[in-house]
Amino acid sequence: MGIPLIQKYKVAKYIIGKKLTGQKRYPLAMMLEPLFQCNLACAGCGKIDYPKEILKKRVSVEEAMAAVDECGAPVVSIPGGEPLIHKEMPQIVQGLIKRKKFIYLCTNAILLAKHIDEYEPSPYFTWSVHLDGLKERHDDSVCQEGVFEKAVDAIKLALSRGFRVTINCTLFSGEKPEEVAEFFDYAMTLGIEAITVSPGYSYQHAPRQDVFMGRTQSKNLFRDIFRLGKQRKKKWVFNQSSMFLDFMAGNQAYQCTPWSNPTYNVFGWQRPCYLLVDEGYAKSYKDLMENTEWDKYGVGNNPKCDNCMAHCGFEGTSVDDTFAHPLKALKVAMFGPRTEGTMAPDLPIRYGDRSDATAIHVPITSIKRPSQETADVDSGSH
Repeated sequence: MGIPLIQKYKVAKYIIGKKLTGQKRYPLAMMLEPLFQCNLACAGCGKIDYPKEILKKRVSVEEAMAAVDECGAPVVSIPGGEPLIHKEMPQIVQGLIKRKKFIYLCTNAILLAKHIDEYEPSPYFTWSVHLDGLKERHDDSVCQEGVFEKAVDAIKLALSRGFRVTINCTLFSGEKPEEVAEFFDYAMTLGIEAITVSPGYSYQHAPRQDVFMGRTQSKNLFRDIFRLGKQRKKKWVFNQSSMFLDFMAGNQAYQCTPWSNPTYNVFGWQRPCYLLVDEGYAKSYKDLMENTEWDKYGVGNNPKCDNCMAHCGFEGTSVDDTFAHPLKALKVAMFGPRTEGTMAPDLPIRYGDRSDATAIHVPITSIKRPSQETADVDSGSH
């Protein structure tokens, strides 16, 4: 993995401490979502369909620090929307660094060059730049030409200034393993720290639903990608546990651990996770952890969760498995995910026995892209 030693040590110490005290549910990484507004309207995004008055809302510095202190997770991921639109983002980052939290600021990088002087390099701070593939693939994914080149230029600029930089990559339906492998090869030539990769989650509110993969399709895709990496003897560095990569290749039958990545945004603490947006909110972290009906969520427990293999749900499970079975994890880390043979069985469907479980079917024809007035933000303004 491409995670620095100091981060590995502190996160491992934190996890061991939780296990020694017998705490069953604890956060591994907090998702701090300070706004939903963005300067792109990506086909697979379900975060920008709110009305204008909601898109104008911001999590304040004080609210962000209070939420981070209440949660206590050692890692804070800051997605959006586009966080660099937030006028107080430098103050939020500074506050997190003072608390010695490991920060991943997720950005499409369009505004990075404009705002980079507002930040200072730190072992606790990482730019996580969104790239879904090479030029044609990425620009198609974000539905705007020229974004790939801007992102690559921003990555090079951040690296030249001494910042930690990773790439976050989401894979969708229609991906070609050879093209993904070529993209991973290219990403490594940029000098980035690592790649975070995940199959896209089928947001109910996304403008298009035909871009998302089912679980079997995702597993086969990742097997093909990892097989190519082994054949070509390429060294791809990922910002994820080896067991999560093994899970994506279909070799582990993991259940989601939604409480390992709690989300705080303009509405409060989101139940149960970053991806399900219609399940309600808690006023406090304590309320979220104690009063969320966790058993109603996860693969086989809720139809909304059945196709999900996203890292925000399953990385926590993978890390737990790594600590429980270190030799198994070491073998995968040394030799990579298995790409041949029988896959681990899918988890059983249980929600059919529950009277309160209702599958959601959204016809493609009813889904429209958000209006330009709602989704478009002047790239030169806050």
